[in-house]
Amino acid sequence: MRYTFHVKILGIDPGLATVGIGMVEAQSVQDIHAIDWLTITTKAGVTFADRLQEIHTDLTDILTDFQPDYAVVEQLFFSSNKKSAFDVAQARGVIVQAIAEKGVSMMEATPMQLKSAIAGDGGAQKKEVQDMLVRMLHLEEIPTPDDAADALGLAVYGALQAHSTLHAA
Repeated sequence: MRYTFHVKILGIDPGLATVGIGMVEAQSVQDIHAIDWLTITTKAGVTFADRLQEIHTDLTDILTDFQPDYAVVEQLFFSSNKKSAFDVAQARGVIVQAIAEKGVSMMEATPMQLKSAIAGDGGAQKKEVQDMLVRMLHLEEIPTPDDAADALGLAVYGALQAHSTLHAA
């Protein structure tokens, strides 16, 4: 039986210099459409606090405009560059705060969970995941930049999870 549902999902790939944003709308697991993908970028010469504020402000505007049912934020994995990892973790905190302020339900996904859901293999290469996204979303080419493509994958992951959660009962 093919269940239908209607959800809008916002995928977010956290970063300090670049935050990937992907938006999808789903009627079913076979009917997921990309609405848009983009990035929030901050300049390196700006103070750290101002960069975090810019992420918060821009993401709040996106949440207000798109009004998603769910937001999916990638969980961080440890990097060899500890300074960079701490900076991204702080940016992720601002992202989670903006989502909470808007009252949007949030999901999290590890890179392995995302790869498994999209490509069927938790060890899939980035190109394999991107190729599957093109097929699933009926796109003509791989979305760019990579941060936005990753966020679009997170949004698709959210649509798949929302569907299985809503129809598990």
